[in-house]
Amino acid sequence: MSFYPQCPTQTVYDPPVTLYENFYHPQVVQVIHPIEVVNQHHCVPTPHHFYTYSTKDVMCNVSSVKSKKRSRKK
Repeated sequence: MSFYPQCPTQTVYDPPVTLYENFYHPQVVQVIHPIEVVNQHHCVPTPHHFYTYSTKDVMCNVSSVKSKKRSRKK
């Protein structure tokens, strides 16, 4: 004979536990990175030397030359 009395038993259920399993599937996503190139143009003054010349004709006055009269020695 058993020490425990034979009683009708009930089945007891715990509330369900939810388990999540995560599965990751790679998906290719195109990422576009727009690039704008700005060409900047700058005017920079740089010396470029030019030389001009002119010529001039000038008439010179001929100075009157005084002729020295030689006195004759006698």
